[in-house]
Amino acid sequence: MSSPYLLSIVTFVYGLSAAMYIFAWVFDKPASGRAATWIAVVGVAGNFAGLLLRWMESYRLQYGHAPLSNLYESLVFFALVIAITHLVVEWKFKTRNLGAFTVPLVFITIAYASLKPGLGVEIKPLIPALKSNWLIAHVVTCFIGYGSFAVSLGVSFIYLIKRGHADDDDGLLARLPKAGVLDELNNQLVMFGFLFLSVGIITGAVWANSAWGRYWGWDPKETWSLITWFIYASLLHFRFMRGWQGTRIAIFSMVGFAAVLFTYFGVNLLPGLHSYGAMGG
Repeated sequence: MSSPYLLSIVTFVYGLSAAMYIFAWVFDKPASGRAATWIAVVGVAGNFAGLLLRWMESYRLQYGHAPLSNLYESLVFFALVIAITHLVVEWKFKTRNLGAFTVPLVFITIAYASLKPGLGVEIKPLIPALKSNWLIAHVVTCFIGYGSFAVSLGVSFIYLIKRGHADDDDGLLARLPKAGVLDELNNQLVMFGFLFLSVGIITGAVWANSAWGRYWGWDPKETWSLITWFIYASLLHFRFMRGWQGTRIAIFSMVGFAAVLFTYFGVNLLPGLHSYGAMGG
C-alpha cells in the first residue's frame, strides 16, 4: 500500500469521526461521541503510519528525507497535530463535544491535501538547503504551535456562539463546555502554541543561517511568522497585564489564526525562499 492511498483512507476516517462528533452533540448521544473518539484515534494511528510509510518510501527512492518538505506533507502533518491536540484536550478537560468543532478542521486539512492536485504527492529529492535536521526541528515545532492555535480557533468559536447565553440553557449550547472552562482552555492552548511557535522561529533562524548564511532576511514567510508571533504575544500581554478575557480573547485568537493561515498559505503566492515552489515540492 502506498502512503497517498493510506492517507486517502485516513481522510475518510477523520470525516466519519467528525460526522459522529457532530451527531453526538446535536442529538445528545454519548455513545456516538465515544465512537467518534475511538475513530479519531484510529485516524491518528493511520495518519502517523502514512507519514512513516512515506518516509520509508523516500529511502527506497534513495532520497532519504523526512516527510515534511512540501505542502502536501506539511498538511498531512498539520492534520495529525490538530487531531492529537484535540484528543489530549478532550481527555484532560472531558469536553468531547468540542470535537464537533475541531475534528472537522482535521478532516478539511487532510482532505485538501488528498484532493487538491499539484501539492507535492510525488516524492522528490530535496534541494541542498533543505537537507538539514534543523528543518525537521523547525517544521515540527511550528506545526505543534499551529495545531494548538487551530484547536484554540474551535474553542473561540464555541465561546462566541455561547456568548450572551446562560450556562444552564437547555439544548445544544448546554451540551458545550461552560464559558469559564472555554476561556481557561483558550488561554492554555494559546500559551502552549506560543511557546512552540517561538521555538519554531528560533530553530528556523538557525536553519536559515546554516542554509543561506544569515539568521534573518525578511523573507515574506519570515515576516509573517513574526507578525503572527506578535499577535499572539499581544494576546497574552493583554490577558495577563490588562486582564482581558472572554470575548476579546476569543476574537484575538481568531485574528491570530487568520495570520497563521496567511503565513502558511498566502505567502506561498509571493516570491521567497520559503515558498513551497522554491523548496522543490
